[in-house]
Amino acid sequence: MAPLWALQLATSAKSFLDNPILGSPRFNAAGLHVGRVKLAAALCSWRRRRLAGKVRPDWREAFDRDGFVAIRDVVSPAEFPALRAAILAYQGPAREMRQGDAITRRLAIDPGMLGAIEPLRALLAREDLAALFHYVASFRTTPLHYIQTIVSHDGGEHGADPQETLHADSFHSSLKAWLFLNPVGAEEGPFTYVPGSHRFTPERLEWERRRSLSDPHAIDRLSARGSPRVSTQDLAAMKLAPPEALAVPGNTLVVADTLGFHARGASLRPGERVEIWSYARRNPFLPWLGGDLFSLPGIAERRVNWLWAVRDRLEARIGQPWRPAGTRTASADGETHSPSARMPRRLRP
Repeated sequence: MAPLWALQLATSAKSFLDNPILGSPRFNAAGLHVGRVKLAAALCSWRRRRLAGKVRPDWREAFDRDGFVAIRDVVSPAEFPALRAAILAYQGPAREMRQGDAITRRLAIDPGMLGAIEPLRALLAREDLAALFHYVASFRTTPLHYIQTIVSHDGGEHGADPQETLHADSFHSSLKAWLFLNPVGAEEGPFTYVPGSHRFTPERLEWERRRSLSDPHAIDRLSARGSPRVSTQDLAAMKLAPPEALAVPGNTLVVADTLGFHARGASLRPGERVEIWSYARRNPFLPWLGGDLFSLPGIAERRVNWLWAVRDRLEARIGQPWRPAGTRTASADGETHSPSARMPRRLRP
């Protein structure tokens, strides 16, 4: 496996557990991890400079400062109720995954949904939003789009939701975006972010160096797999501000670089949060902006279903956390389940 592990150094591979070269305290003491971090950050900055001209200046300034931008009334207030109603009424094949006491449910925004909800197609085709997504992702790539529902405190003895712990998704920049269809209160699991934590300051680089020297078998599994958790003491050592919880009204779009420390805020009661969720992550060491064949029209909107199908076929080898949940709506209201759904009924709200 050594040749494969060595090749992964030039990719987005991040797990110290799965790749002994990446996780080697000896190599990392010599600068391997910090070197990858610095190179990925330099290429990201170079790509973003080339993409910056097409982004609205106020959005770009907010993102550059904080690592995220929150845009209220991103859809015309006159048009948003109809878009929201159409999304919540749409029935399609769903997938679910449990993490702790929370369930994440996703419906792919695929050709069927786009054909049924024309305002959704128009929203995702907006040039101003595409430019912002490209800038945050640092690539001209089309994100994967889903209708996502977070069901909090689903019941049972499943432990805490790991998404409620502050963490970074990887060692390099990537895009996640949430367009909330309902208001999200401060006690309802709001998106939470540490402002400015998307920048590699000397203090952040030192933190990255120290964590790379740990035995990956002696730290928590999610951190060892490349999504490092961060403590209050770590934030203070990096001279970062406290995390900011974004309690927002419906029709608010939040776009963030998940290199920064973020989490799902704590939910103090059972409930559900429905959103349009978008995600993009590419190899951080690519020097070009485009070249993503999977972003081509006719392909981009089919990728989610292809990815699910591939993981279904390779489940025994690579795992498949996203279990079929039948044909249903995004919300608990109006759900319809197909007989072939494999998710146990007790896991459904």
